[in-house]
Amino acid sequence: MNQFRLSTRIMSLVLGVLAPLAAGGVAAAEAVTAIDILLLPDETMIAHAQADNARLRANDPAGFALDAEHRPHITVLQRYVRTNDLDKVFAAVQRVFDHQRPVGWELEATGCFFVDFDNMGLAGIVIRPTPELRVLQEAIVEAVEPYTVPDGTSAAFVTASEQTEINASSRDYVRTFVPEQLGTKYGPHVTTGVGQFDFVREMQAAPFADFRFKVAGAAVFHLGDYCTAARELWTWQPPAGE
Repeated sequence: MNQFRLSTRIMSLVLGVLAPLAAGGVAAAEAVTAIDILLLPDETMIAHAQADNARLRANDPAGFALDAEHRPHITVLQRYVRTNDLDKVFAAVQRVFDHQRPVGWELEATGCFFVDFDNMGLAGIVIRPTPELRVLQEAIVEAVEPYTVPDGTSAAFVTASEQTEINASSRDYVRTFVPEQLGTKYGPHVTTGVGQFDFVREMQAAPFADFRFKVAGAAVFHLGDYCTAARELWTWQPPAGE
């Protein structure tokens, strides 16, 4: 009898310890933010992106507009990070940008592209990779690695009031960005919108006049559906005197 009571008490103690840990694990899993560490293009690129977006929306009016919740940008890195560590992420990214100083870099747009993204043609403008962009990405990946988590749910993204789920393609893209979009596989671009497949194929095949533009800023954004830059979380401010 005494042995039974002892075993029962031990089991109660074990459950008492494990229950809060399990609850904490769930809470930690929910406290995740999907972020985009990115570069902001100048007005030259923005004008081209908006022109393409207008064409795409004429083809598919349900597609998103390039606006305050869909900022034209060049992704450097997308990751899931612990929400409680966002300030540490910003500080780590600040140190990298302070060292690399990307504002003013000249980049070149070389064509249009599209990918099948959640059964839609997600279109954009291709940017020629440069050694500086790849070095920047490598440094950013290393800087934020301690604050990342392997995966996230729709709760990690910005959602509209009537929207509860983020499409699986968006969630998977962030989850696999490392290692699928690093190094020689990194394809810098500016996303311009979504359209029907026949239309985006025509855009990709059409003659393209290469143009140059400059980096105007750098920031961290909270991601929305289609991995859009939906909400600014932090903006890089160059050190005083520059």
